[in-house]
Amino acid sequence: MIFHPFNARRARDFWTVQHVPTRLFADLAPEPPPEEPQTAVPTTAPPVDVQPMALLEAALFLAKEPMSSRRLAQLAGLPEGTRTRQLIRELNKRYEKNQSAFCIAEIAEGLQLRTRPEFAAWLVRMQGIPAAVRLSNPAMETLTVIAYRQPIPRAAVERIRGVQCGELIRQLLDQDLAKIVGRSEDLGRPFLYGTTAKFLRIFGLGSLHDLPALSEE
Repeated sequence: MIFHPFNARRARDFWTVQHVPTRLFADLAPEPPPEEPQTAVPTTAPPVDVQPMALLEAALFLAKEPMSSRRLAQLAGLPEGTRTRQLIRELNKRYEKNQSAFCIAEIAEGLQLRTRPEFAAWLVRMQGIPAAVRLSNPAMETLTVIAYRQPIPRAAVERIRGVQCGELIRQLLDQDLAKIVGRSEDLGRPFLYGTTAKFLRIFGLGSLHDLPALSEE
């Protein structure tokens, strides 16, 4: 049986398998009968009428990272911009109407197919689910300062928190939640720190503009 690489269904469920070269199975049949003359079989697959919404859904399903609407439009053969986002909204309405486990979220300045938050407690029991990012309170405070004040040098982070933060910043760098974004013009030109695309994905943010407003208290 021939299986499609992305699901456990036979290839003929997706397209017509017109001919399988017998030479692929020569080791299983050492003495095959003489082949009868036959007409040539076209090597190109027949055209398939695939809806743009289905192409968008397939691309989102296979993408491991958020994809821009421009890239999705290219994959689905759509004009960039409005039409792609319109189809994304329609897909989300279908998911919601059918009480699907999925939704399309705007994450890290892109779009990504994700499971709904209410399924998190059940999914973590499955094998192969990425481990949750765990941060101590001091690390979370340090990340918060970087997120809201970036680009920011370590000295400024420590001044705001009132404690040494070198080790905490290193931990955030190791977890790919923070990164070096440049150097300050101050004496010694210390590194400036900012957040990463992974930070946006982990916290479900479309961009830094989606950070909650700081309280004035």
